Amino acid sequence: MADTLVAAGYLQIGLDHFALPHDELALAHRTGRLRRNSLGYSAETRQTVIGFGASAIGRCREGYVQNELTQSFYNRPIASGHLATSRGYRLTIEDRVRAAIIEQLMCYLEADVPAICTAHGFDPIHLRSSAKQLDILAEDGIVDVDDGLIRVRQECRFALRGVAAAFDAFLGRPSL
Repeated sequence: MADTLVAAGYLQIGLDHFALPHDELALAHRTGRLRRNSLGYSAETRQTVIGFGASAIGRCREGYVQNELTQSFYNRPIASGHLATSRGYRLTIEDRVRAAIIEQLMCYLEADVPAICTAHGFDPIHLRSSAKQLDILAEDGIVDVDDGLIRVRQECRFALRGVAAAFDAFLGRPSL
């Protein structure tokens, strides 16, 4: 399917999106403005996203919030003039670094880990567990790692979620 779309003139964006060369996503990709969130890829660079509706997730610089999961629990506070937020999470510096690395991998199939850590004032030593997983991915020929620059091999983009998972500190943890 991907080959068919590429042959028709579409560009492959990130893991599983396609855009014509003049489309907004393709332009965002070329200019380094491509973003990824829970809904997919976007050219939107705002840091604040407000989620409306049951189970919607909102984002701000400080973290994430999620609305009540079911329509009935969502409707009650809204009807009385209150927010329907059921939970939130305040991001730590490490969370922000990990999110930036994952987003770069998901958007561009590469991430400069030292540059991202420097931009956040974060010591990369805290990412040791990720380095161990990356070593395995490199041995398997999925990624190339050179001085902290991680590149997913084009032919292995199908494994991109697995590469990003190396930086997901919450993967496998029970939810709150």
